[in-house]
Amino acid sequence: MKASQFFISTLKEAPADAEVASHKLMMRAGMIKKLGAGIYTYMPMGLRVIRKVEAIVREEMNRAGSVELTMPVIQPAELWQETGRFTTNGPELLRIKDRHDRDFVVQPTSEEVITDIARQEIKSYKQLPKNLYQIQTKFRDERRPRFGLMRGREFTMKDAYSFDRDLDAAKKSYDTMSGAYRRIFDRFGLRYRAVAADSGAIGGDLSEEFQVIADTGEDAIVYCPDSSYAANMEKAEALAPAGARGAATQTMAKVATPGKSTCEDVAALLNVPLQTTVKSLVLATDAKDDTGNIVKTQVWLLLLRGDHDMNEVKVGKVPGLADFRFATLYEIEEHFGCKPGYLGPIGLQKPVTLVVDREVAVMADWICGANAEDFHTTGVNWGRDLPEPTVVADLRNVKVGDLSPDGKGVLAIERGIEVGHVFVLGTKYSKAMNATFLDVNGKPQFMEMGCYGIGITRLPAAAIEQNHDDKGIIWPDALAPFTVVMCPISPDRFPEVKAAADTLYAELLADGVDVILDDRNERPGAMFADWELIGVPHRVTIGDRTLKEGVVEYQHRRDAAATKVTLGEVAALVRSKLAA
Repeated sequence: MKASQFFISTLKEAPADAEVASHKLMMRAGMIKKLGAGIYTYMPMGLRVIRKVEAIVREEMNRAGSVELTMPVIQPAELWQETGRFTTNGPELLRIKDRHDRDFVVQPTSEEVITDIARQEIKSYKQLPKNLYQIQTKFRDERRPRFGLMRGREFTMKDAYSFDRDLDAAKKSYDTMSGAYRRIFDRFGLRYRAVAADSGAIGGDLSEEFQVIADTGEDAIVYCPDSSYAANMEKAEALAPAGARGAATQTMAKVATPGKSTCEDVAALLNVPLQTTVKSLVLATDAKDDTGNIVKTQVWLLLLRGDHDMNEVKVGKVPGLADFRFATLYEIEEHFGCKPGYLGPIGLQKPVTLVVDREVAVMADWICGANAEDFHTTGVNWGRDLPEPTVVADLRNVKVGDLSPDGKGVLAIERGIEVGHVFVLGTKYSKAMNATFLDVNGKPQFMEMGCYGIGITRLPAAAIEQNHDDKGIIWPDALAPFTVVMCPISPDRFPEVKAAADTLYAELLADGVDVILDDRNERPGAMFADWELIGVPHRVTIGDRTLKEGVVEYQHRRDAAATKVTLGEVAALVRSKLAA
């Protein structure tokens, strides 16, 4: 490709609404163009990157035995009503009507459609296993789209779905996909971690996220440097402290803490470690009748150590708390007789259901709210001052230095961007949609399903967050819009420069190298700045002065300076760099 034939449109400044590096650089490099909130045109330079992502994904999915199809972007609401997701999904699910006033959705994912296909086409165990995938447009009506392609509303995703006769077979399909994902991300040339994850609203049991490591990542990745343990923050287990609870050494007392409503402020006022304080979090759950009216509300009190943060996913797994909400001010004052900031488990106005974090369950002489404004209670002990806790669970986010659940060291935390996710769904959708097959005994069984996604258009943005500098993008070879750029200096003035560039360009093309020749006759500074911004990893510069010496200059995008190479050897050097 020659630059004069291509579409290159770079900017010196990023738009004011671009916040993160990938958004700024993709806009400046002319890779995307904003059409509306969270909706972008993929310009030719950006589309080349996306096509390379798709090619690698498609090759490895095919290699793993998955078969490609394409499902509609617009899907009948009836299928989503079968699973209940038409009403349970929030406003992120874009619901529309056609001219006949029939309901449809703009797909954010395709579990319903693929399950409908399976129940129509798969009749016997002899047809299993099956794995089908698509690379297709999705839409999620994000409340606050931001960060360019990192959190857009319209995006491209690879989603695959497996169907098996039993759970053991489904786990084998999962393992096959998990291996394929590792090959995919290895080929991308990015630093990533595969971490144990919670399946979330989509359902399922076995689950892994594939996270590209980046300081700007929204997700916290927990891992053990001394082992293979890795999990996202929602999934990472906080182990119970080893050893028995210490003996009580203090008398319980009500102390004045005027204006000190946080554990941090109380610890500072009393000159005690924050770890001796306990925070009280009040939740509520509502039982509803068939018409959706609330018939009973239950109030819950969660106790966590003062320096720990509640993990909402873990809390949602406590029996009875699956659909919890935070209690209202009225509910809090009704049960505790006090406003938030001074709450505790002693001296309640009305009973609540107590759930205690593992760490708090083994604390002695701890401090909590006294259920009186401007007062806290010190020297609180289980068994003496209040009954032993009956519901103890892991309720918190882990912290750096916590023991690793595998017993092989302590935990560290880094930031990541989720670009892939694999699930074992079980029979969540096949039961809801009555997708059955006849087993070896001729009896109907529900299909065991798996789900496997990769954010095709999110991945380039994640790659940029990991690979950029103050000049622009630094693409891995596998993802670059062009792998090599040739920069002849003033070819209009120096015919020998143009001839050498044309000859080398033809040679690299013949070798299958993805090369672009910049024949725009730009000034060297402007030309180099464009390609450093765009992030092409390998550059060959041909100038009149060096050409008289029989050499050209090669420079990798990460190199501080260029290397002189003879004209006759530069093609071989480029090939060797690409092979490496």
